[in-house]
Amino acid sequence: MKHKKSTGTGSEQGRCSEWKKNRFLFLMLVPGLIVLFFNNYLPMAGIVMAFEKINFKKFAFFGEWVGLSNLKAFFKSTYAPVILKNTLLYNLAFIVLGLVIALFFAISLNELRSQYGRKVYQTIMFLPYFMSWAVMTGIVTAFLNHTNGLMNSAVLPAFGKNPIKWYSSPKYWPFILTFINIWKGAGYGSVMYLASINNIDTSIFDAAAIDGAGKWTQIKSITLPLLRPMVIILTLMNIGKIFNTDIGLFYTVPQLGLNGILTKAVSTMDTYVYTNLISGNSVSSINYAAAAAFFQSIVGFILVVLTNWIVKKIDEDYALF
Repeated sequence: MKHKKSTGTGSEQGRCSEWKKNRFLFLMLVPGLIVLFFNNYLPMAGIVMAFEKINFKKFAFFGEWVGLSNLKAFFKSTYAPVILKNTLLYNLAFIVLGLVIALFFAISLNELRSQYGRKVYQTIMFLPYFMSWAVMTGIVTAFLNHTNGLMNSAVLPAFGKNPIKWYSSPKYWPFILTFINIWKGAGYGSVMYLASINNIDTSIFDAAAIDGAGKWTQIKSITLPLLRPMVIILTLMNIGKIFNTDIGLFYTVPQLGLNGILTKAVSTMDTYVYTNLISGNSVSSINYAAAAAFFQSIVGFILVVLTNWIVKKIDEDYALF
């Protein structure tokens, strides 16, 4: 009786055939992988700068090793409590309000029977997402300029209120920035939730309607529970960025480079890193900026792992990993 000799090459030939068959699809990944490498992985080498006293006469890796001294100095600085509080509170507001408003828009759009109306409203909501922060700054200035802004020249006088020096009044800016962030990002968030809603089997809603369930009951008992996985995934991703902020929103829009009055109201971790890097007043400022950036990454990673662990304990099916 002859036995066939196993060559062990069947699976290898299959893989080679798969690569050859889809070679053009794999080639399409190359530009994205190159960008990912240079933008996300190559800068990781700079982590070492957070633990060194940088010597510009030498390569950064050969600076004097100081351990956690830069981090300690950052936390002892007068800026640390303010920027940590601002970063955390702003992002918590963005996560909660962004979630609620995006869900509201998505469900509202889904209930529109007119396809034309749905596309029009979706375009209107999505348009701010594509605007650069330079354009957004121009729009905000047109509204809040003290002398000829729309708020001071038309809106406030209509209610019998005196003009406000918006760029000299820090107390208003947490609300202004929160509104701008929600306005700019709600359309994008709603589209993601709307896509999930569209994937729900319509027969479930039909059966609920036959049983006498109204729209609110259908939303509460069907739509929201089935959106839970998407809500958890997006929330986990946002929690991972809870110590990161958009430099365009917090630096460009309030014109922080030209207006120091608003510093305590709008300063975050990213504005601290950015201002220290562009000032170049001393080597220590760059060291502190590197330490702050390292702190952002570590805390974000820990929060994602911790939140995912909590979700897994509650319901393993909804965990991200």
